Amino acid sequence: MKLIFRLLLATTAFVASGAEAADRIRLANLKFAHYGAISYMKEIASKYDLEIEERFFAKGVDILPAIVAGEVDVAASAVDAAIAGRARGVPIYAVAGFAKGGVRVVAGTKSGIASVADFKGKKVGVARGGAQELLLLAELQKNGLTWSDKPGKDVQIVYMAFADLNQALMAGDIDAMCQSEPQASQALNKAFGVEIMKPYDTPIGMPVRSLVFSEALYNEKPDVAERTMKLFIEATDTFMKHPEIAEKYVVESMFKGQISPRDYQDAIGNSPFSYDITVEHVQATTEMMQKFGVGRMSAPPEASEWVKTDLLEKALASKNAAGN
Repeated sequence: MKLIFRLLLATTAFVASGAEAADRIRLANLKFAHYGAISYMKEIASKYDLEIEERFFAKGVDILPAIVAGEVDVAASAVDAAIAGRARGVPIYAVAGFAKGGVRVVAGTKSGIASVADFKGKKVGVARGGAQELLLLAELQKNGLTWSDKPGKDVQIVYMAFADLNQALMAGDIDAMCQSEPQASQALNKAFGVEIMKPYDTPIGMPVRSLVFSEALYNEKPDVAERTMKLFIEATDTFMKHPEIAEKYVVESMFKGQISPRDYQDAIGNSPFSYDITVEHVQATTEMMQKFGVGRMSAPPEASEWVKTDLLEKALASKNAAGN
């Protein structure tokens, strides 16, 4: 009887501990300076009875298959990657923004380039399918330049990964690049690149980075979704109100000292943290993507159908009511 009683006690304790276990959120993230607050969520997740399991991807579009496979609940990416995913039927909702900007057009110091108009006859590097490509193409059109990834047009586009662009510019394999942060700032601070412009004079303005929830999380686990949103807001607030915490975390924890404090400061100066996302911005970005063929969408999604800001608005109202 004593053995049975002990087994019952052990079983009860196990069930109780299981019931109290934090809800696990599988987070997909990218390793850029302005994605730091998203990564920081895992450090304070226990306050919201959550456990964040973070996984890094090379670029936003790489996250989409993982969402389709049911391996990701929450993801951070540029709005254009989320739009392309939604166009392909990926079950996601854009629920918040987390940073703006984050792009620079940079030329090699020996290229002789002083403006986008000088790109004629040059090779320009960019990552395919991201905000950087979209903004670059918009600037080329604005300057009356033609382009292709093969020789024969005014500008030859060279597609490569974000991580390879700086090395290619330094080696002279490309003459200029449209690059994300902090890599763009690194090129300036290491003096192998010069800034040509921040390409925010297009109809979409400063591109927004979006936080997306899977439809399953949003629809089937509303309580977990609400707590995740509150966690996101606290992490973002911490980085906005305490820049020293943000800098230390991104430089030391995310990048393991691979970027300098100055690289971080310059990067965030060009990609401020934010919560904001609007149906209008997402729709404008969708229309530009369709115009330039970015994302190869046969049926562009209507922003009003999948941009859901109710959780964000509710969480911000709760924060403001509490005086935080």
